[in-house]
Amino acid sequence: MTAVKTTGDVVAPSWRGGFGRLWSAAVVSRFGDALRTTALPLLAVQLTDDPLVIASVTACSYVPWLLFGLLGGAVADRVDQRRAMWAVDTVRGLLVAAFALAVALGHASIPLLLALAFLLTTLQTLFDNASTALLPSLVDREALGGANARLMTGQQLAGGLLAGPVVPLLLGAGAFLPFAADAATYLLAAALVASLRIRPPEREPRPTGSTLRAEIGEGLRALWHDRVLRSVCLGTLLCNIGMGALIATLVLHVTRWLDAGDAEFAAAMTVYAVGSLAGGFLAQRIARRTGRARALLLGGAVQTASLLLMGTVRHLGALLVGMLLLGVMNMVWNVNQVTLMQRRSPESMVGRISAAFRTASTSGAPLGALLGGAVAGAYGLNAPALLAALLFAAAVVSLIPAGNADVPVGAPREGPASAHVTH
Repeated sequence: MTAVKTTGDVVAPSWRGGFGRLWSAAVVSRFGDALRTTALPLLAVQLTDDPLVIASVTACSYVPWLLFGLLGGAVADRVDQRRAMWAVDTVRGLLVAAFALAVALGHASIPLLLALAFLLTTLQTLFDNASTALLPSLVDREALGGANARLMTGQQLAGGLLAGPVVPLLLGAGAFLPFAADAATYLLAAALVASLRIRPPEREPRPTGSTLRAEIGEGLRALWHDRVLRSVCLGTLLCNIGMGALIATLVLHVTRWLDAGDAEFAAAMTVYAVGSLAGGFLAQRIARRTGRARALLLGGAVQTASLLLMGTVRHLGALLVGMLLLGVMNMVWNVNQVTLMQRRSPESMVGRISAAFRTASTSGAPLGALLGGAVAGAYGLNAPALLAALLFAAAVVSLIPAGNADVPVGAPREGPASAHVTH
């Protein structure tokens, strides 16, 4: 593991030691994911006018976290994380390639969209937990904040700023092209991860008779007994319900409520990505001034105001400003939330605690997606943005206990030495 000292006693990760290759794989894969996730709702709108059915496509991309998220974390702590990641990406590449072929042949349908979203996220439950657990093996613990910021900023640069404007061009040339490109990026990312040469983290031998169920329980207890992570997890759950409602219906918000077109929808996603890039540069600076938990409080408050603007002002300019601010503070939230979780988790349990955190917080996304579709149909296409604002405000309130018991950014270790210490 390597890290480089920079000004202000901030530790930044070295591009050597495997981090640069992991960063490249993440950025390449995110570019393809952005092509697919932007194209899917546009394809769904061509197949149905029902807001609830369109929202169901988004919901299906979250449900596997409820079913398999905890299992994915326990497996990630048992296996070679590098091998798990490249194997999963290879399978996902083949699945998306098959879907692209189906679209090219004119066989696209809502059930097929639902199946693709479900299968990709099922595999993602192992990939994401393995990736979170692998990063501390590549960079020093003190450099995790900088590493997460660089990873997420690079992903937003490729996935939002670069991929967003490309989607309308690809769709104009052929509806299958965004998915074919996504398949290629999965396979390239798999090759990059497979080429990593790192020593797997040392793990204590599992007790005789230890089961996946028991190990999952250890991860859940570790999350519950850490007051800071517990509060952050609840706040993230509420935010995910709100974001699920917004994202699932955003294409309707843009194309129907604002009476704009596909290009304006892509522009909104691009502006969000630009904001995320700025947030990637600001995340560490804000955390140094406020502490990581209070950075989350600030992010939640600004996102609440952004959503209110989007839901009340019927103008494309208001949407773009709201999406810009939402992107900035969402990145500030993500960098500090993930870093808090990594630094407060024992190395042998990062995968399980990550899985417990993700499963608990992500469980709100499918509910939010379905709720957003129902609210849009009943109260208007701007209602999901207002619902999201209300939920983000509740998240800010839930984070107050974590903010009052904040942890300095420069602490050598921001968490318990064991899973059973109550904070």
